[in-house]
Amino acid sequence: MKTIDDFNFSDKKALIRVDFNVPLNEEFKVTDATRIEAAKPTIIKVLEDGGSAVLMSHLGRPKGQPNPDMSLKHIIDKVSEIIGVQVKFAEDCVGDVAEKAVADLKPGEVLLLENLRFHAEEEKGDEAFSEQLSKLGDIYVNDAFGTAHRAHASTTIVAKYFGDNKCFGYLLANEIEAIDKVLASGEKPVTAILGGSKVSSKITIIENILDKVDNLIIGGGMTYTFVKAQGGKIGDSICEDDKQDLALSILEKAKSKGVNIYLPVDVVAADDFSNTANTQVSAVDNIPDGWQGLDAGPKTLENFKKVILESKTILWNGPVGVFEMESFAKGTIAIGNFIDEATKNGAFSLVGGGDSVAAVKQFGFEDKVSYVSTGGGAMLESLEGKTLPGIAAILK
Repeated sequence: MKTIDDFNFSDKKALIRVDFNVPLNEEFKVTDATRIEAAKPTIIKVLEDGGSAVLMSHLGRPKGQPNPDMSLKHIIDKVSEIIGVQVKFAEDCVGDVAEKAVADLKPGEVLLLENLRFHAEEEKGDEAFSEQLSKLGDIYVNDAFGTAHRAHASTTIVAKYFGDNKCFGYLLANEIEAIDKVLASGEKPVTAILGGSKVSSKITIIENILDKVDNLIIGGGMTYTFVKAQGGKIGDSICEDDKQDLALSILEKAKSKGVNIYLPVDVVAADDFSNTANTQVSAVDNIPDGWQGLDAGPKTLENFKKVILESKTILWNGPVGVFEMESFAKGTIAIGNFIDEATKNGAFSLVGGGDSVAAVKQFGFEDKVSYVSTGGGAMLESLEGKTLPGIAAILK
């Protein structure tokens, strides 16, 4: 695997695909700069070698048309502040404007190109557009894990115009390594904690990881599909009735592979989907009519704690309750605390997938786990065992 450390960028121009698809407020100010911070080490390496960095990214979904609200010029100040260099800006990402801006770039300088998705050719993976992009650098660096599952011009197709002069940036290399630690080289016992509301959205992940994990903890809304499938009474809890057979087959598969499955035994049930609802702790298979399970119960958390603290490798994907409501966040916070403790004891912990990343940030666990993935869809496809196009393009 070629990474940025395999190259010296002295007097070279690095064309770096970053993921600066960051949230902006009504004043077009960046409200969460995590993705920009994540790209900083790669950009700094290029500059310290004596090279220059040409950054390309998308922002939002402009549908192949220029849209001033989604211009990357809005983030120049924030990128400059984080990198510590005044970033230059090109009003287009291809053509004369971009090529002149790149030609004028001196060692130690950084240029941000305009939004790639202002051109429909980007998402189509257009060859001619990719070739135009390739003129803007000597070495291609992909550091955008969040878009590595897309076969777009800037993430995949452009790489073929660089021969051997292509590599992964630090962020993408770290993501690949973190996922490999969970799925291939992790120290046992390996435990996966899967939460969220639907079995259907996690089925391919579950099927892929059953050969790789020792323990599978299932929480969140999908619990109730498993419980109902086994004859339990789940009241008004969320359930995918058409996935009950699937749930039973997962339990059978896990058993045949010697994987321990841990489902909640009790839950915090509520008489309404509301933060101010009345609550009670119910056995997971005996929730009264009119009540719904919205968080993991105390006995469940004790069971989960024991498994997590005995684990050496931990994957967390999805919350175990409706953490957005304070009344039902305790279970998800507890899981974060257990993983924090296990990590302090030497376990490797990877958190990935939109909702679990949001929970980790909300409750301050970001620096308490080994690695927080920056790519929602890309992370999930990796866990499903798919080879991501953006990664394959560098390995070719």
